[in-house]
Amino acid sequence: MPLHIHDTLRREKRLFEPRNKDRVTLYVCGPTVYDYAHIGNARPPVVFDVLVRLLRRTYGADHVIYARNVTDVDDKINQKAAREGVPIGEITARYEAAYLADMGLLNVSPPDIAPHVTDHIPAIVSQIQAIVDAGCGYAAEGHVLFDVSSYKAYGALSGRNLDDMIAGARVEIAPYKKNPHDFVLWKPSKADEPSWPSPWGEGRPGWHIECSAMIEQNLGLPIDIHGGGIDLVFPHHENEIAQGVCAHGHAHGDHAHDEYARYWMHNGFLTVDAEKMSKSVGNVLLLHDLVQAMPGEVVRWALLSAHYRQPLDWNQGLLDQSRKNLDRLYGVLRDADAALADFDAATLDEAEMELAENALDPVLDALEDDLNTPGAIAQLFGLGNALRDLLNDAEADINDVAMARWSLREAAGLLGVLSLTSEAWFEGGDPALKAEVEALLDQRAAARAAKDWPEADRIRDRLNALNVIVMDGPDGATWRTKG
Repeated sequence: MPLHIHDTLRREKRLFEPRNKDRVTLYVCGPTVYDYAHIGNARPPVVFDVLVRLLRRTYGADHVIYARNVTDVDDKINQKAAREGVPIGEITARYEAAYLADMGLLNVSPPDIAPHVTDHIPAIVSQIQAIVDAGCGYAAEGHVLFDVSSYKAYGALSGRNLDDMIAGARVEIAPYKKNPHDFVLWKPSKADEPSWPSPWGEGRPGWHIECSAMIEQNLGLPIDIHGGGIDLVFPHHENEIAQGVCAHGHAHGDHAHDEYARYWMHNGFLTVDAEKMSKSVGNVLLLHDLVQAMPGEVVRWALLSAHYRQPLDWNQGLLDQSRKNLDRLYGVLRDADAALADFDAATLDEAEMELAENALDPVLDALEDDLNTPGAIAQLFGLGNALRDLLNDAEADINDVAMARWSLREAAGLLGVLSLTSEAWFEGGDPALKAEVEALLDQRAAARAAKDWPEADRIRDRLNALNVIVMDGPDGATWRTKG
C-alpha cells in the first residue's frame, strides 16, 4: 500500500504525496546540546529514523533529504558554561559528540543535514527582517517580537483558541510586548553571553525562529514533512508556521500553513513506571547511561514497541521483553547462519529473489500504515517463524532457507534492528572475553560429564562474574552477555 501518515494539522490519516518525488524533504527538531539526552529525547530520532528508512526505500536514498537541527545557543547552555567556567563552545561540542555517539548505539542513521543555529545567524536575521517588513513583527527595547494578532491562522496546528493556549502555557509577560502572547524573535544578550550584530542591536535569536530559518535555507519551502515530539506542537511548531509563512507575505491566507510544511507528524509522550519524567520526582533516565548498560538495539526495540503517536511507558518489564524478543530472532538467525555456512548466495536467481522481496510486503504494509511499528514487529516474528519452520524441515530446499533468512534481515533493517551478527549479539564483541568464556564452557562440560559438581559450581560462579548467561540446548551450550 502507498504510505499514509497522520497529519497533526488536519487531524486525519492522509496519503503521502511529496511535492517532488525526486526531492523528498523531512525536518525533525533535534537536540539542545547542554547535557546528555534523556530517554524521552530518544523517541523522535528513532521513530523518524524508521520513516527515513522507509522513504529512502520508496523514493531512493539520493532523493530523500533529511535534516535534524542542533540548537547550540540557548539559556541552558549559557548557564552550564557559566557553572563550569568554560567557553560555551566546549559545552556544545561535548554534548553534541555524546548525543551522536548515543544515536549510533541506537542504530539511528545520521541525517543528511545537521544545521547548527550558530551557523545560520545571517539567515535568522534576514527572516526576522522579512517578518518585520511584512508588518508581522515589531522592535521594542532591543527585542524583536512576533505580533500573533497579525497571523490569521494562528492556532490551527494545536487546535486551540488563543485564550486556551495562553492559559495552558508559560507566557512571558513583559512591558515591551503589545500583547502577552507575542513571542521573541530576537533579544539582547547579557555581557557574558554570546551575541551577534543585527539591525536591532547586539543579541541572539529567540528559540522558535531558529528552525524556520534553518528549514528555509537548507530545504526550501514548503517542506514535505515536519516531525517532532507532541510537546513541541505548542508553542514551538505553532510559532514556526506563523514565522515561516509571514516572512513570505502569506499572513492572511486561509491555507497559509501549506506554504510551510505539507505534513506534520508528532510522537507521543514517554513516562517512566507510569509517571511523568521529572527531576523533582528523580526518575529522569539518561539515554547515555542506558546504552552503556544494555545493547542499543534493546533500547531501540523498546522505543518502537508502541505506535509512535501513542504514549509509551518505560519500565524494566518493557526492557526485559525487548531483550527476549531480540534473543528469539537472533537465535533463529544463528541457526540459519550455521545451516547456510557453505551456501553461496549468488546461486539465487531473479525469480527466487523476487519471492524473497515479496515476503517483505506485510512488514512494508504495516509501516506504510502511519508507521505501525507494533504491526511490523508482529510481521517480523512471522518471518522468523517461517525461517524456523524451514530449519526444522529436513527436506526443505536450501534456497528457501537462504531466501527466508534474507527476508528476515531485510525486513528488520527497515526497523533498524538485527544489525549485528548472531555471534556478536549472543557472545559480545570482545575476543578475549569470548576465548575465556568458551574455555570455561569446555571445562564446565567436562566437569558435568564427570559429575564433579563443585567444579561445575565454581565455573558457574566465574561465568556469573563475567556477566554471562549460559543457555543449554540439545546441541550444547550457547551464551550471551547480560544486559
